[in-house]
Amino acid sequence: MRSKVLGSSLAVLTVLAASALAQPPAGGGGRGRAPAPPAMRLMSSSFADGSVIPDKYTQAAGPNAVSPELTWTNVPMGTVTFALLLHDPDVAINKKLEDVTHWIAWNIPGTATKLEEGVKVGATLPDGTVQGKNRGGNNGYMGPGAPATAPEHHYTFELFALDTKLDLGPDASREDVMKALDGHILGKAVWEGRFHRQQ
Repeated sequence: MRSKVLGSSLAVLTVLAASALAQPPAGGGGRGRAPAPPAMRLMSSSFADGSVIPDKYTQAAGPNAVSPELTWTNVPMGTVTFALLLHDPDVAINKKLEDVTHWIAWNIPGTATKLEEGVKVGATLPDGTVQGKNRGGNNGYMGPGAPATAPEHHYTFELFALDTKLDLGPDASREDVMKALDGHILGKAVWEGRFHRQQ
């Protein structure tokens, strides 16, 4: 009789021990997932985020306008290339959703961490970067140019980390580029500046 009771007790203890091992630690953490990596960041030493863009980077400088320096960190794993868009969302062209494209570039190498100030105008750069046409019809950077009669416009730089290289030539439209990168975005970062011409 004693052996039967002892055997039953051991069986109960075994079940309880197994159940305890199956429970996650207090606090609901369990083994859980690894913490998410930090988000990609876009920065510029040329002007602070949200601040007024200096004239040297705008149409106020005339043909001498240059692109600002841009740097980025926390690149997602698996990034193959980057795409960059600078646009002015404060306008609606021809009563449509279309706004002004000031700069669009893609196939920036995935190993890159910056664009130097004064990127040259041209369809293809030595590192394989492709520059599409801006609103002025040139392949490269076009500085902000909101008129003095308008409120300050918010010029937005958008950097996309992609898991692929885009099979597009320099004549591709902004719509073509955005459609091609859709579904391949590993990360995105934004930097913004304000500008309108002085009276």
